[in-house]
Amino acid sequence: MRHAIIVLSMLILFIVPINAQDSFSDDTEISLLQWSHFVPSYDEWFDAYLHDWGEANNVSTSVDHVNFTELPTILASQIEAGDGYTLIELLFSPSEFIEGLHDLSDINAIASEMYGERVGTCQATSYLPISDTYYAFTHGYVPDPGNYDIALWTEAGYPSGPQTYQDLLDGGRTIFESTGIPVGLGISPELDSEMANRAVIWSFGGSVQDENENVVLNSPETIAAVEFMAQLQNETMTDRVFGWTAASNNQALIAGDVNYIINSNSAYRSLQKIDRPAADNIGFTSAIEGPAGAFASSHVWQIYVIPSYVQGEELEAAKQFILDHTAIYSDATYNSELYNFPCYPSTVPQLDEWLEDDPFESTPANKFEVLKSVNDWSVHLGYPGVSNPATTQVFSENIITAMVARVALGEMSAEESVALATERVEEIFAEWRAKGLVGGAE
Repeated sequence: MRHAIIVLSMLILFIVPINAQDSFSDDTEISLLQWSHFVPSYDEWFDAYLHDWGEANNVSTSVDHVNFTELPTILASQIEAGDGYTLIELLFSPSEFIEGLHDLSDINAIASEMYGERVGTCQATSYLPISDTYYAFTHGYVPDPGNYDIALWTEAGYPSGPQTYQDLLDGGRTIFESTGIPVGLGISPELDSEMANRAVIWSFGGSVQDENENVVLNSPETIAAVEFMAQLQNETMTDRVFGWTAASNNQALIAGDVNYIINSNSAYRSLQKIDRPAADNIGFTSAIEGPAGAFASSHVWQIYVIPSYVQGEELEAAKQFILDHTAIYSDATYNSELYNFPCYPSTVPQLDEWLEDDPFESTPANKFEVLKSVNDWSVHLGYPGVSNPATTQVFSENIITAMVARVALGEMSAEESVALATERVEEIFAEWRAKGLVGGAE
């Protein structure tokens, strides 16, 4: 009964009038390209919202959804062609496309004035300090907590799951040796692996760049993190992690084939729908701690860009849509089943309440309460500097996972592999620095 009342109250809450505009001409159109959301019900809600917004604002609207891996390629081709979608939503900082995008400083300023301070990781994925440009509008981000099998970790002596990387190694080894069920951190050229390996490197004190955009990858801290990941793979995991795709750890968690992953809540939400007792056995941890602290990247971000070929009323309508969509972000968070967190916390005042008492009937109801601390440990791909074009390219080339894989497979020492990776990273930074889009002293 309690949850029925909550759901009913949410339905009442989300009947929000769309802010109609009278300024757009009858022939104004906007077209959107977005990823196929990991929580399918979100796309159903969004498509209906976009249609209603268009009718209320005298704007013809359309939206297509594709696999998130296709988005950068489509954006690049349409910028080159000078024609295409009005708005494109990406999941990672599109700073490398800055020369083909509209400066959205105006609507970023309006949103900040209306809703206050934004989350730091959202600022970092939309603003390039060296050019003082907001090349994007980041409206949401996704926490990347640890997901663990409560029964297995309790039996191993860690009822709250691993809290440190030493716990992950010791407890993961115990579970693997006694049950054959491994830890599941990918070491493969894909999204989740890149995020997991960066979390380890940051937590050991390493990083790709420093706060001034200088390359610092080749450090004792990075080497120690790579050695740890190789040991973790050799002692707690199987070779499957070298061939994982972005769906692999989700599928493994749902199948009960791993005891721990780093991922958003999407795998858990899928498991809730097909096997409620199994879902009840999944717990969540914040970023686990290494020698230098506890850090994890956001899983993804929701980032709108407007290519520079968009002009006139189409451009103004696109900007209005972004602002109106931000204004109703409680709807977005709820309809994503708490997957989308708001960049402007004031737009979702119910978030802490939902984390304490999940409206989608988790057991226990406060399963997601650990995410209340997300802004203490969730960072971005350029941390501790900015998400600049160079850090985005390092990510897209999967340099970090290749660096770790060479060591875990016994092909190189950690020192050799880190040095090899650093050579390529320095080349990338030099290329973008020459274009005036990356800072640093070199």
